[in-house]
Amino acid sequence: MKARIAVIGAGWWACHVYIPTLLAHPDCDLVAVNRPDREALDRVTGHFGIARGYTDHGEMLAAEKPDAVVVASPHPLHFAHALTALEAGAHVMVEKPMTTNAADARALVATAEAAGKALVVPYGWNFKPYTTRAHELVEAGAIGRVEHVVLQMASPLEDLLAGLPMVETRDHLFRPPPSTWADPENAGGYGWGQLSHALGLLFRVADLKPETVFADCVRSSAEVDYHLAATLRFAGGATAAVSGTGSVPKHCGYQLDLRLFGEDGMLLLDIERERLEVRRRDQQDTIVPIAPGDGAYACTEPVNRLVQICHGTATDNEAPGKVGMRAVEVLDALYRSFASGKVESV
Repeated sequence: MKARIAVIGAGWWACHVYIPTLLAHPDCDLVAVNRPDREALDRVTGHFGIARGYTDHGEMLAAEKPDAVVVASPHPLHFAHALTALEAGAHVMVEKPMTTNAADARALVATAEAAGKALVVPYGWNFKPYTTRAHELVEAGAIGRVEHVVLQMASPLEDLLAGLPMVETRDHLFRPPPSTWADPENAGGYGWGQLSHALGLLFRVADLKPETVFADCVRSSAEVDYHLAATLRFAGGATAAVSGTGSVPKHCGYQLDLRLFGEDGMLLLDIERERLEVRRRDQQDTIVPIAPGDGAYACTEPVNRLVQICHGTATDNEAPGKVGMRAVEVLDALYRSFASGKVESV
């Protein structure tokens, strides 16, 4: 029997990635899609040949009773939509950021655990084999207790964070709206939109609990964070230096670099240059080969994992609710620190 999956928020990214992936998957049926504006909804159902579209997501959940729901609505709506789907008895894949405040993230994780349902956050790089290997190495003690983290991400998003049309999306069915990406009152900015990926990677690789954040930023012409820098402290005393920027030239692609320094050595995961290394003080190093091109962002793997979860065949969830929650805890404190100019507790 195929997994029955519905989509809440059939906008730019859902139409560009998730809906085509679900329609092509042999083990699932895309039973319905939702977006609140009827004209755009009709464009989606007509373009993809989807039989049922709903302007009300609650009505869709009640009528269709899906096994799983993909939530790809604007950032501030993620919590309400994911919570409703969990309460309707569905597994949920909810776009990053999982929520836009820490309390909601914790509530979502607790609700999923109580319901016995899975939460998946589609941090694409988390689903790469080299990220799983990095997680295994750290978990096995290859570098000892983590004492310091350096995390850097940079993206070619100067247009999007300025409230302009993203040039790469000129031929897409929909384009990413400024109301999601470039509105400071609507969880716009580099942190919510991009650094969430880097934090999701960090908390997949290392089981760290953030405690405090101090951050500052330079804002774009749309008044959202464009360059940002933060220092973190984790339970147990480890520290982190975190950096993000949307200013990479378009022809250069994404940068994502994670370095963990531990009692016994260090781990480097550099996705741009496609290398994973553990360097130990006893010189018992581990070099993990990464195939050329495998640093590219993974779009379909999270959907595949959601389908496997529905069928009970998934052996792992590389981006569970706890990872999404930790990322949101950092971002929540980071934005509060932007505003206060002070160290903020998680």
